[in-house]
Amino acid sequence: MSDSLNFYYGSDHLTSGKALEIARGRLSGLLGSKALTAVSRSRRAVEKIVYDGVVTYGINTGFGPLCRTIISAEDTVKLQENILRSHSSGMGSPIDFEKSKLMLILKLHTLARGYSGSAPETLKRIQFQIDNDIIPSVPSQGSVGASGDLAPLAHLFLPLIGLGMVNYSGRLYPAAEVLSKLDLAPLKLGPKEGLALINGTQFMSSHGITAVERFHNCLDCADLIGAMTLESLLGSVKPFSKELHELRPYSGSRHVARRLRLLLNGSEMLESHKACSKVQDPYSLRCMPQVHGAARQAWLHLSETVETEINSVTDNPVILESGEAVSGGNFHGQPIALPMDYAAFAAAELGNISDRRIYLLLEGSDDGLPPLLMKNTGINSGFMIPQYTSASLVTENKTLCFPASCDSIPTSLGQEDHVSMGSISGRKLNTILENVEKILAVELLCAAQAFDFRRPMRSSPVLEECHHEVRECINHADDDRVFADDLNVALELIRSKKLTEAASRGALKADIPLFEGENHELFGLY
Repeated sequence: MSDSLNFYYGSDHLTSGKALEIARGRLSGLLGSKALTAVSRSRRAVEKIVYDGVVTYGINTGFGPLCRTIISAEDTVKLQENILRSHSSGMGSPIDFEKSKLMLILKLHTLARGYSGSAPETLKRIQFQIDNDIIPSVPSQGSVGASGDLAPLAHLFLPLIGLGMVNYSGRLYPAAEVLSKLDLAPLKLGPKEGLALINGTQFMSSHGITAVERFHNCLDCADLIGAMTLESLLGSVKPFSKELHELRPYSGSRHVARRLRLLLNGSEMLESHKACSKVQDPYSLRCMPQVHGAARQAWLHLSETVETEINSVTDNPVILESGEAVSGGNFHGQPIALPMDYAAFAAAELGNISDRRIYLLLEGSDDGLPPLLMKNTGINSGFMIPQYTSASLVTENKTLCFPASCDSIPTSLGQEDHVSMGSISGRKLNTILENVEKILAVELLCAAQAFDFRRPMRSSPVLEECHHEVRECINHADDDRVFADDLNVALELIRSKKLTEAASRGALKADIPLFEGENHELFGLY
């Protein structure tokens, strides 16, 4: 059913990459007949439960500790609106609108599986919001990660009933005002619909998707920038030999070792010191495959977990194909909270080893690198203080590495007596990754400066293209200047993926299979 331009909610398999493509308008998300048939079937099952008076959690009972309170058929609609109102209790700065849009996409995909009892009209309204960029404002704080992301999801779906705030045409508006402009009436939610909307892990998962993309880019940039640093320090390629890594065959370290060999292939700098007396390099150079590779495997675990999560049914109760309503715990965030904490540790270490390489660059050497990467020091401080910045970011990341998933505070009068805190895991992971991008920007600035002192020697085609990309927007520094400006430019090169695009150009020109071969598919983003 799917094709390269369309994605069918509830029917096709969703990946982090596809979710981002839909959010960015590069892939169309559609509700097909298969999904709508399944949705209608589960909706009829809910209506039958109400009609028959079968006591079923969340359909004709209260929520959480009020699960023994029976709700009349007449009050079931009011119950669904009240749950959106009462659970909209989040606080803090709103998450960015791409994450909010991802939440809509993920929720629509799981509802379209046809196990939640939602009405087709509700799904069509969510799709309309996605397609027309009517994106709710969602506070960043308030979820404990079970029963899923209650507060964030309640805020996400307030606009369905004409409440809350939405971003539309680049501005924040009351949802009621936007609905009026578009001649749309607020929806009247039926039995179970409010509960289906707020139960689930879409807040956690949207942070997971963002982290999957961001972490992947950091890993690619760390290999590139680390290779530039190794070249500048006249380091050895021998620790990256294929034979060595076959003796400890982790897929991550083998992948990184191969990438480093290819990144350094054809380098004059590498050839220039083949007969030198240096026995071995410091760990931050020599052990890049082991450290970057372990981080790659943490990324892989995160990516696989997020992909399972975003294709799952995570609300409660679930309406089986038989029509039976089963109350379970698919909303519990532990399966995604633990990998996000693990990924946070790995990302922090990626920044830690980068800072150690920065320090090596500043030490100077007898073979041509001046201390602090500047010839006229004394009157100039050179690149001393950018390393202070990376050191502070490394320590900030260490303080963020306490695993939120190890904590649990009982809520809902003890009904929810063990919670995942996965929302905090996701937020912390993205904060750590933001800091890692900044640390890598410091290393990129310093490595490019060090590269210049190795002229007229040339590096490999890939690394030369990366260096050229830096020098297109940041000049070599002969004297002190406001390095914050340079650091922000370097940061943008990393975040915009211009650095990795430069590497791709260099690999293509030199016919270097940097993005092919063993393990590439395993560690690819899409």
